[in-house]
Amino acid sequence: MAARPMDAQSAATMAITAMATLRSLAFNIGFFAWTSIALLAGSPALLLPRAATYFVGRNWVRGTLALLAALVGLRHRVRGLENRPPGPAIFAVKHQSTWDTLIFALLLHQPAYVLKRELIHIPLFGWYLLRAGMIPVDRTAGATALKKMVAAARAVAAADRPILIFPEGTRTAPGEHRPYQPGVAALYGQLGLPVVPVALNSGLFWGRRQFTKRPGTITVEFLPAIPPGLPRKTFLAELQHRLDSASDRLAAEP
Repeated sequence: MAARPMDAQSAATMAITAMATLRSLAFNIGFFAWTSIALLAGSPALLLPRAATYFVGRNWVRGTLALLAALVGLRHRVRGLENRPPGPAIFAVKHQSTWDTLIFALLLHQPAYVLKRELIHIPLFGWYLLRAGMIPVDRTAGATALKKMVAAARAVAAADRPILIFPEGTRTAPGEHRPYQPGVAALYGQLGLPVVPVALNSGLFWGRRQFTKRPGTITVEFLPAIPPGLPRKTFLAELQHRLDSASDRLAAEP
């Protein structure tokens, strides 16, 4: 007896889901193997200048993206590269996926990520983060943490390096909007640097706490910079409007 249309459609959906799960499993196995090899083989770079650490990190990212493309069918495209200022700047990035923490090592020159302090305690990986000059923040320390973050970011800017921060402080699903944390406003007010909003739609393909990765093309879009000098509330409102509306637009693209 021929299967009813709904039964055939359900079977096809189940087959696609099963295939995506298997491809994601293959990626996870490959990712952890590749990460172990890359970090161990590159560990002598930890004794060399920061550029050597970034060389290892960029190659690790390239290998990870190659695994995503080959095993999952997940690729990316970048728009608005001309909006990157020539000097130091703050890049305020929408955060939807673990993928977001990888790509900017390739798109920016030795960026210093503002990240939660817990990450630097990961064996070996945390050493790379410290040697690369990242900016760890103790999210329980309140105003003290903000002062330390600004001081570290000031040293990064003096070295002519970009600063990267996720304004919402955590990953959010596409279409979900959370209040922006005070860190980005503190950096903007204290450093006098332009802020470049960066929108993306990575959560459509590699969601927060989701095992399965979907094939497709992630879009990253650098938006025009917000110049320094705006009042705090005006700046935050402008940043959130630009970043949320652009990310919503990317999520709705075919």
